[in-house]
Parts: sequence; structure tokens; C-alpha cells
Amino acid sequence: MDADQRSLWGGWLTRTVLPFWSDAGFDRTKRLYHERLTFSGEPLVLEASRLMVQARQISTFCRAALDGLHEASGQALVCLEEVERLYRHRDGQAGWIFSVAPDGTPVGTKRDLYAHAFILFAYGWAYRLSGNPDFLAVARQTVLELHQIFRAEHGGFLDEVPLTGAVRHQNPHMHLLEAFLVLFEVSGDSFYLDEARSLVRLALGKLIQPGSGALLEDFMTDWRPTAPAGSNRVEPGHLFEWSWLLRDYLRLEPGASEAEAIGRAAEGLFAFGMAHGVARVWEGTVVRDAVTDGGQTVENATRIWPQTELCRLLVCRNERPDILRGLTDQFFGTFSSDQSSALWVDRFDAFGNATVSDVPASSLYHIYGAAREFCGR
Repeated sequence: MDADQRSLWGGWLTRTVLPFWSDAGFDRTKRLYHERLTFSGEPLVLEASRLMVQARQISTFCRAALDGLHEASGQALVCLEEVERLYRHRDGQAGWIFSVAPDGTPVGTKRDLYAHAFILFAYGWAYRLSGNPDFLAVARQTVLELHQIFRAEHGGFLDEVPLTGAVRHQNPHMHLLEAFLVLFEVSGDSFYLDEARSLVRLALGKLIQPGSGALLEDFMTDWRPTAPAGSNRVEPGHLFEWSWLLRDYLRLEPGASEAEAIGRAAEGLFAFGMAHGVARVWEGTVVRDAVTDGGQTVENATRIWPQTELCRLLVCRNERPDILRGLTDQFFGTFSSDQSSALWVDRFDAFGNATVSDVPASSLYHIYGAAREFCGR
């Protein structure tokens, strides 16, 4: 990548985004992060604060401190302490509740696999930052409870408990793999590598289709695709995330018995996403929201997070500078057109019109993952 891209992404992240979101994005009275801000930077009062958002913000600011890009680690650890008090075992049951009201009382008491993945991710980074062994103890207990709560036939886990639908999804499993890889790397405990290995095998055996090489979003309870071949939903942003994660798994376990198959799968996901999920529109290059496993476009609308996932992958792979430049131009031409502002437009329709009325804090996790690579981390 060229120097001006490094300067653009790095300057926006370190001088604008991280300082703002650790200030205006944090409620010092409640010791929690705000879920959403208005386009003028004011916090929105919502009926509930989700565990997932808190965990994402905690992990981001722990990572930023470790990377030497922004110091707000004390705030993140204070938030984690409060989150554990408010969400863990709050209703007397195993696991973590989904959300709390502004006064801290439980709102959503379902158990959500996606949210559990992110709280594990947060504990991994908090342990790396602090060295506090209590964080690893909570993480391990959470994994044990996760097996108890979300136990499912045919491999993998249930999406949520109580279960409200018959369709299973790959996405929470992807983020669970991400959490297990971080926990293994920071602790050296093979317990987490074993967990990661089982999810990689699930991906190779069930989630990634042998014909197309695409990874599907939706499955029946036994991991059969929900639609005929060629008609299943594929999200290119998730292909890029999985491709990165599979390579990260090989970094941490280079001698894996399935290393060759994992490498092929990672390359196949990247190739499919590049071939069918990337388009030239408006002012630059964008990653589409969704295609089919036959390569047909399902949604020409686009969100901010798939752009950042492809940026991260291209920087790590050190290839396709033309696409990376197009993504950068598009990002700073539309999603964040004012580099003096730490706010962004999260979603556009197929015609380039913004379709959101506020700024979700949850996108910072994706933005940080990409922008840190431009900083050479």
C-alpha cells in the first residue's frame, strides 16, 4: 500500500476515532459504552444495552492500548468489571444475559451464542493487557457453560436459548473461533486450541460447500443448506473474515493435520469473494452485502463492515493494491467523508443513499481491525 493510505487510515484512527469514542462514546456514570450516537455525536437513550456491543468496545480499547495506538485501557477494564456484574449469571442461571435496561436491570435474558463469543474475545484481550488470572478463569468457566447451554446435535452450537427458529447460522461460530484463537494465543492453553480446531473442522466439513468453495450463511439443524445449490445466501464480508481467521489458525497451529485443506479453503473463500462480491460503483470499490453460492447478486446495498474486512485481508496478503486503493477512496468518499469527524455512515442502499439515522458503536470493532493494519500493527 502507498504511504498516503497509511497516513489517511492511521491519522483518522489515532487522532480522531479512538479519542472520540473513548470520550463521547463512554458513559462514566454507568461505566458502560454507549450503543449508538447521533450524527452530531450525542448518545442515544435506548431501551437496552446489549452485551455484544460492550464486549466489542472493551476488546477494541484493550487492543488499542496494546498496539500503542490509544490509551484508554483503564476505562475498558472498568467497563469489563461492570459488565461482569450486570450480565453474568444475572438471573441465577449459567451464562450471560443478552441486554440490560438503562437502570441496569435485565431486559433480555436469552442466551445468545454471538454475544458469548464476543465476551470471550473481550476477556482474551483484557487478560493480554492486564495479566489478571481472574479473566482467564471467567473465560474458561464461560466456555464450559457455553457447552452446557448451547449444546446441539450434528456439531457446533445452537444460535440462542431459548431457540426461536429452525435455522442455524455460521456467523456466531465464526466469532467463537476468533475468540478461541485469541484466548489460545494469550494463554498458551491447548484447551482453547482444541475448541478452535473443532470449529475449523465444522467449517471444512459443513459450512464451506465443496462445489463452489463458498461459505453459506444459513443451514438446517443438521447443517444441510436451506436452499438448493446456487440459491443460498453468501455474505462476501464473512468470506473475507473466515479467510483471515483460517490463516490465523494456521499461524497458531502450523503443524495442523488439515493444514493443506485449511489453506485451500482460505484461498477459495478469498477467490469467491473477490470474483462475486466486489464491485466498482459510485466513487470507488465496494463489497456487496450478499450474493448467492452461484455468484448472483442478492443485495447491492452495502454496509461499512465488509469494506473493512476486505481492507484488512488485502493489507495482510500484500496484494491487489488497485482494489485496496478503490476501497480506501470509497470509504473516505462516502462512509466517512469528513476525516475530522469520528462518525460514519454505516449503510447505503444500491443507489448510494444512506439508510441509517445514527451511528452504531458496534462498527468500531471492524474499523479498528482494518485500520490497525494500515498502522503497521
